[in-house]
Amino acid sequence: MCTVCGCGTTVMEGDKGKAGARGHDHDHDHHGAHHHHDHEHGHDHRHHPQEHDHHHGEDGSVHYGRGIAGVHVPGMSQERIIQVEKDILSKNDGHAAESRTLFAQNGIFALNFVSSPGSGKTSLLVRTIRELKDRITINVIEGDQQTSNDAARIRETGARAIQINTGKGCHLDAHMVGHAVEDLAPEPGSILFIENVGNLVCPAAFDLGEAHKVVVLSVTEGEDKPLKYPDMFAAADLMILNKSDLLPHLDFNAGLCIANALRVNPRLQTLTVSARSGEGMEAFYAWLEASAARLATRSKVA
Repeated sequence: MCTVCGCGTTVMEGDKGKAGARGHDHDHDHHGAHHHHDHEHGHDHRHHPQEHDHHHGEDGSVHYGRGIAGVHVPGMSQERIIQVEKDILSKNDGHAAESRTLFAQNGIFALNFVSSPGSGKTSLLVRTIRELKDRITINVIEGDQQTSNDAARIRETGARAIQINTGKGCHLDAHMVGHAVEDLAPEPGSILFIENVGNLVCPAAFDLGEAHKVVVLSVTEGEDKPLKYPDMFAAADLMILNKSDLLPHLDFNAGLCIANALRVNPRLQTLTVSARSGEGMEAFYAWLEASAARLATRSKVA
């Protein structure tokens, strides 16, 4: 949660009557489809030794997440942390609901891709777009702290992309995505990929209006990642284990990794792929198209 990481991101409450009236300070450079958002928490993160709320484990480890809030912020009580989180997330969820309604009304299938930096998210999206562009329209919202490098890679495929730069922020929020959707104006019946900032912590808590969170994990990261960062894997509907072409060269147990992920989230679907070689990608495309079709059917019934 941002009450811990100090990422500088907050969600401002804007007008609720219309998806476009979000009332938030930001700068746009529409020539490069580049957005820069400056946000501040206003938290005081100075350290006060007498205000620790932590527990020591039998193995000597120190736990700061055992209180009722599940986190520790110097100078803030557990009750205050919970209230701050509720305030931030309730505003975020309001913006996410606006986007979700817009997506449903236009048959847009939105996916929120989350991962550590370097997992291969962008390479996965690039290959997917190139191999599916004759079957379906795909647009992309790219999230990074700085640069438009990934959006440029996406545009080379012929797809439209908008870059959101978060500055010091460690995740996208629904307000940022809502503005990007207004500018991108994805076509009815299209797929929208939202590539979140590389981070396995904060993006887990922020609904962006997506149909599913997709967590991308590479075989270079270690089998215990789902146990170290359980909130992200608990929030996801699909885990893509990427870079399978490297398995012969690594000491990595894919079965154990998947088992760890299922311990955290028994309903999690898993796929093993290589965005580089194409291995397993057809299974992802089948999941993608079937999931989009199911969403379209539910939208028509509703």
